[in-house]
Amino acid sequence: MIYKGFAEIYDELMKEAPYTRWTEFLHERMSKFGNGGTNVLDLGCGTGEISIRLKQKGYHVTGMDISEEMLSIAFQKTAELGLSIPYFQHDMRFPGELGQLFDGIFICCDSLNYLQSEEDVHAALHAVFDQLAPDGILVFDVHSLYKIHEIFNEATFADNNDEVSYIWNSFIGDAPDSIEHDLSFFVRRGSMYERFDEYHTQRTYSVKQYEEMLVQAGFTLLEVSADFKNQPPEQQSERIFFVAAKK
Repeated sequence: MIYKGFAEIYDELMKEAPYTRWTEFLHERMSKFGNGGTNVLDLGCGTGEISIRLKQKGYHVTGMDISEEMLSIAFQKTAELGLSIPYFQHDMRFPGELGQLFDGIFICCDSLNYLQSEEDVHAALHAVFDQLAPDGILVFDVHSLYKIHEIFNEATFADNNDEVSYIWNSFIGDAPDSIEHDLSFFVRRGSMYERFDEYHTQRTYSVKQYEEMLVQAGFTLLEVSADFKNQPPEQQSERIFFVAAKK
């Protein structure tokens, strides 16, 4: 999903997202498992919220996303803060040559779940491996199977305020362990509202499958945790975090 009209209101809809916790989580993993370098790639950076926070913590940050619209917003926010972050538009499966290797590559906010097949995930993990410096680390998070089947399935999310309103319906998709998000949102334009409709698909896998895919891509698995708790996943964990290294 490239987030076309959705990019305009993404920050409003995600204003409660724990971006600071994400940033601290990444910083802690770099301190614990990293190679001592500070050159990092925020892959699937969206509107730059985590990229900016990492930059403010002293990291040398590059942002990458498939959506030109999201990157435009990221660039604008970064410039308004007086910061400098290079942003690139690429598919995470085929990131192209960036002319550098990274000490850390991060795929946050379940961005990896937008890849539609196991082959796509393999391609992204192999691409990340190639872009990492020796002993560099990959950190990513994904939806758990529990969240797909027990929380998202047949759920409706809605909000109504003066500037942006939306209705968000989710239901199980055709592919195994996938979820379809059917969104309608309304953006205020003066005295009128403009409607946008989007359809997003996400797919996840078991913890064991992700572990196997990491090993197949050449990684050494370092840590698996859940829900920012620094503890192993449980049956009802919703967000699974993986840390792996290029050894």
